[in-house]
Amino acid sequence: MGEEVSNKQIILKDYVNGFVKESDMVLKSTTIKLKVPEDSPNSILVKNLYLSCDPYMRNRMSKLVDSYVDSFTPGYPISGYGVAKVVDSTHPNLNKGDLVWGITGWEEYSLIKSPETFFKIQHTDVPLSYYAGILGMAGTTAYFGFYEVCSPKNGETVFVSAASGAVGQLVGQFAKLLGCYVVGSAGSKEKVDLLKNKFGFDDAFNYKEEPDLNVALKRLFPDGIDIYFENVGGKMLNAVLLNMKLHGRIAVCGMISQYNLEQPEGVHNLFYLVSKRIRMEGFLVFDYYHNYPKFLEAVLPVIKEGKITYIEDIAEGLESAPAALIGLFSGRNVGKQLVVVAHE
Repeated sequence: MGEEVSNKQIILKDYVNGFVKESDMVLKSTTIKLKVPEDSPNSILVKNLYLSCDPYMRNRMSKLVDSYVDSFTPGYPISGYGVAKVVDSTHPNLNKGDLVWGITGWEEYSLIKSPETFFKIQHTDVPLSYYAGILGMAGTTAYFGFYEVCSPKNGETVFVSAASGAVGQLVGQFAKLLGCYVVGSAGSKEKVDLLKNKFGFDDAFNYKEEPDLNVALKRLFPDGIDIYFENVGGKMLNAVLLNMKLHGRIAVCGMISQYNLEQPEGVHNLFYLVSKRIRMEGFLVFDYYHNYPKFLEAVLPVIKEGKITYIEDIAEGLESAPAALIGLFSGRNVGKQLVVVAHE
């Protein structure tokens, strides 16, 4: 029948307008049997170990129309990327004891009825938490967004916004490995110091202390920007468009400055896309997941050789998850924000 255990969950109370608050999510406790139900073929029951906090999750707290992701359902656990251990399985390719990463519930245990989207973790000679970040969604986003969408060349100038975050810190380092000149923006002196002294960026600035972003970018890129890795949107994108080079490329990964606004800010310099022949392309990482083995082949060696520095900001316990998620939007985290639900 399977042992019955307590299962703590983070529940969305109702759809959210404006800025999300901790009180929009509640911790609830229920019970679950540690066995896949008989009427759930090709399913797995997992014990969640690490949960990833990601900005796109804010969008899912609203009632979405025509979106690439579904809204969360009020009254039910929210979900996101995580690392888990298989407790029971009726799936032919996943067995009890396997470690996996993919979209799971924000709870201690989750029944996954379509685990085809999960990746089995084969390389355990790196920290397991890496699969909720550098070897998971954040790493693949940075890698494919930079190499595939930006088409970079040695010696080009690269600007990364939200550069100390989970994706930005990696994009900048991939660009440095390619021999590019790299500048990042962040929201505090501590993060700017990290970019320059820890992640190896050529330069960095605190956007909160710049009265004119256009002037700041002209100072740091006197000859213009070849590649902009866009994580912020709004005023930053407006300023960047003024400073792009001819035939520059902009990879639109996210726009974190806009997620909590009921009325998004306008961008007024879009004609520069025409006059400078700029290619601006949005992308979603799951379009590239079929190339995950190629990503591992490229990134695992540079991690093991110490050529990539990776910082995690880890919150302990499921009860700390709402505060950790909300902290993304005020820049409270330094590096990849994770929540430890359980130790293996």
